[in-house]
Amino acid sequence: MKKLSLVFLMLLMAAPAAAQDMRAAVKKAEADRDAALAEARAAETRIAADRDSLRAAVAAAEARRTALRGELAELDREQLRLDARRDELAARWAQRELAFRELSGNVRLAARDLESLLKASALSAADPDRIDRVGKLLDTGYFPDVDDIAGMADILFDEMARGGQVTLAETPYVGRDGRETSGPVLQVGRFATAYRNGGETGFLLWSPEARRLQALPELPSRGVRRALDRYLDGASDDVPVDLGGGAALRQATHRLGLGEQLRQGGPIVWPILLIGALALGIVAVKAVVLQRVHGNTDRLMGQVNDLAARGDWAACAALVAGGGGRNPVAAVIRAGLEARDDDRESLESTLQEAILRELPGITKGIALLAVLGAVAPLLGLLGTVTGMIDTFRVITLFGTGDPRLMSGGISEALVTTELGLAVAIPVMLLHSWLSRRADHIIGDMEEKAVRLTNIIQRRKAAGA
Repeated sequence: MKKLSLVFLMLLMAAPAAAQDMRAAVKKAEADRDAALAEARAAETRIAADRDSLRAAVAAAEARRTALRGELAELDREQLRLDARRDELAARWAQRELAFRELSGNVRLAARDLESLLKASALSAADPDRIDRVGKLLDTGYFPDVDDIAGMADILFDEMARGGQVTLAETPYVGRDGRETSGPVLQVGRFATAYRNGGETGFLLWSPEARRLQALPELPSRGVRRALDRYLDGASDDVPVDLGGGAALRQATHRLGLGEQLRQGGPIVWPILLIGALALGIVAVKAVVLQRVHGNTDRLMGQVNDLAARGDWAACAALVAGGGGRNPVAAVIRAGLEARDDDRESLESTLQEAILRELPGITKGIALLAVLGAVAPLLGLLGTVTGMIDTFRVITLFGTGDPRLMSGGISEALVTTELGLAVAIPVMLLHSWLSRRADHIIGDMEEKAVRLTNIIQRRKAAGA
């Protein structure tokens, strides 16, 4: 209770001070209101001024926008006109570009052909730089001009002019020993290039890679060298040339010997060679035997006929035994003389038996020769098959990018076939010749047997 009384007393003491603070606050609030109203009126004035300026700016912007729209419409029309002009120029440029590309392609094609011609021509030895002048026309992105085309034409005409000339000039070249030397070089157009260095005369070939004239590793034949020397000495107007532009000379230098060709045939070559040797031995032996067998049967039979006509059978037997030797005809006559007392049928049987007995000795080996002649081409065909199998195996492993990988199998296939036919053809011809010789001897034996039979029968008839 005492506390409430104390608080109330304090409030009564503070009331006059609070009334005085309220009046001061009211005055201050009125002053702030007046300042705020003045500031609002000033802001309103500024806003009105800004509104007028903004309205003027908007009007100016509207006018600018209208003007820009007009300019945009004009620019659109100008763009349409320029687009049409651009399309027209693009079409014209496409036509001209096509013509330019066609012209450039033709020039490049001609330049490529000319470059190939110059690289393969021995006449480039006098001016190797002309290959480079033509080669720059083939660079990617390079467009040839009129001067390039004219220069290419000049080089072509120069090549044509040099191709019709015969020149003898001091020219560097690579000799057969691989060393670079210099000496008089004869060029007969594009057909022959020859040199003479001391006592050596030979041909030169142009190497496109090294851009050098190189001597052939093999000298030409003596007759060709003699012709070249006579021409270089002015003693003759004839000079040997290679119309293939060096192809014949290259072929001459790469000619394979017989041994190398046989090695390329593979293992099948040896059986074929063995067959050829065996057949040759059989032919040699049979030729000698048949020549000895044939003998001079006509002379022997004539003498036997004369003695038989006189009845001198002992002399006939002695003549056949002494002069006939191992002659089958003499053996048949001897058998007939021994059976002269038999009747005609027995005599003919005896003679036929004697002929049959001599046949194996005459025909021996001829049938084997026919077999060898038939086996040789079959072995060649076997070599062909094995060679092609090797070729296809190489193709399976390495593809067809490098033909040299397939050359071994192809060489084996071709060489064995060639060798088999080369052995079989003469063997079959010799077999036919020996068969005819044997048939002739057999027919001669039969003819002599019939003649002896007739002589003996006539002699019997005369004696009776």
